[in-house]
Amino acid sequence: MEKFTVLKGLVAPLDRANVDTDQIIPKEYLKSIKRTGFADALFAAWRHDPNFILNQPRYKGATILLGRKNFGCGSSREHAPWALIDYGFRCVIAPSFADIFFTNCFKNGLLPVVLREDEVDKLFYDAALPGFNLTVDLESQTVSTADGSKKFRFEVDAFRKYCLLNGLDEIGLTLRHEDKIRAFESRRKTQFPWYF
Repeated sequence: MEKFTVLKGLVAPLDRANVDTDQIIPKEYLKSIKRTGFADALFAAWRHDPNFILNQPRYKGATILLGRKNFGCGSSREHAPWALIDYGFRCVIAPSFADIFFTNCFKNGLLPVVLREDEVDKLFYDAALPGFNLTVDLESQTVSTADGSKKFRFEVDAFRKYCLLNGLDEIGLTLRHEDKIRAFESRRKTQFPWYF
């Protein structure tokens, strides 16, 4: 998993509440368990509208998605954060997230940032300007505008923060103890050779 430390990036504002995982990636695209190849399926139904934000050239290359409350509600599909990441997003900022989606984001290297609704409103107002960028600093747990005129603090669980800063998913966490695992398996072969 890629480390997340400081992200400076273009913001794409998705001004819709209750965006569910079927809207993020429709069920017909869930045929693969690879974590890549989902970028074109991201918001597939909405992308038929030429005015949809991801169809607008000014948001090409956006790495921060700005959303409204209850982002990622619906089913528990892990494909939703995969699609967002595959498209190029590294962070989603919203006033609230569905619990399972929130957890899946951390497990896959996508930072979900919860800000107060009034703070998100201010960012939506600024995002109307072309080329609106933000800096998301995980270490200091802040979101700030490029000119530094606005700075918002967010909370994040210490363990999840550690994992993202170090690029560790659950497999990566386990593999930090690879030598101990090998030593344990070696002892077990000696103690219980019939298992092997």
